[in-house]
Amino acid sequence: MDPLDLLSGDAHTFIEEVWGRRIHVHTIPEADLAGLFDIEQADHLITQTAMRTPQLRLAQSGSVLAESRFTRQASIAGKPMTGLIDPRNVLDLFSDGATIVFQGLQRYWEPLRQLVRGLETALGHPCQANAYLTPPGSQGFALHSDSHDVFVFQTFGAKEWEVHDDAGAHQVRMVPGTSMYLPTGTPHMARTQATASLHVTIGINRYVWRDLVRRVVDPILASDALAGPLPADLFADPDALAAALRAKLAEVADAVRTSEVEPMLASFERTFGSGRQPVLGGGLLDRLDVTDLTADTPVRRRPGSTCVIRPDGERLRLLLGDRVLTVPARIAGAVDDIAGQSGAFTAADVADHLDTDSAVVLVRRLVREGLLEVVR
Repeated sequence: MDPLDLLSGDAHTFIEEVWGRRIHVHTIPEADLAGLFDIEQADHLITQTAMRTPQLRLAQSGSVLAESRFTRQASIAGKPMTGLIDPRNVLDLFSDGATIVFQGLQRYWEPLRQLVRGLETALGHPCQANAYLTPPGSQGFALHSDSHDVFVFQTFGAKEWEVHDDAGAHQVRMVPGTSMYLPTGTPHMARTQATASLHVTIGINRYVWRDLVRRVVDPILASDALAGPLPADLFADPDALAAALRAKLAEVADAVRTSEVEPMLASFERTFGSGRQPVLGGGLLDRLDVTDLTADTPVRRRPGSTCVIRPDGERLRLLLGDRVLTVPARIAGAVDDIAGQSGAFTAADVADHLDTDSAVVLVRRLVREGLLEVVR
């Protein structure tokens, strides 16, 4: 399923008509939410893992609680570990009305890691995932707005939201299967009633035109042409100084107009396409199996993997999400074939493009790089 379909209904309609423009609420089949992050999984992270701050924080009545109230120290092999979550204190504070906030879940919870990677691929903008567990009759945060777009979907219990737009305040009741999209700057607050609530928030840190313009303008401003000192007796002739400044601004404008933006855009894409969170579930087992991989060993695209293929002279540049891999351009047919696979296949299946031994070498490499996984 397309991650946008999961969070917003029709993906094309969302991008063309909704994104950045208006609040949007829709219903997701609860089966589609299974395993993403529910109450049992929240319980597991709190009580059975060694979480540390800032992975988790607590808030109550609009204020973030001091970490000292729910953390402890420990050591492993004589080395101190600070900021460890004390599960008993966390549960006590939760019972007293505190909201538990799981921060950056895409970094340590695989289902949300894959969801975030899919959204980043679909939208071309960085994303992150938090979750908020609120006890009955409580409110974690006062009315506020975020500096990024958010998707919210409920996975347990219920929560009453107050959301503001140009038409005024709206009440939205979030129950399991409800998803809501809020554009950047939308004022909102939420409170539980008779039941506890767990919802996941996907933040979209949208790039803006300023991000691209700076990449063009900053090197021009750092050039030697603008490094010369201003004249002595600087303000003796304001008209002459203004004329000189206009001349420099004209030089900058000319340099901006004639800038080659294509290399900058390629670099921008490369930074985005190789700087995402790794998706490597099962990678250790693959490393153990890859040396025995043959032409008949079934493999498949790793769930959540991405592969953007860009020509680069006599090489191909593969943007794999968390890294860049370069391969000879002459094997483009095999790479395109492998990247387009939707099910299990073998190295022998790409024999139309490479001899069998070369196909095995390529498939082994792509398993090591995390694009493919061995089917067990």
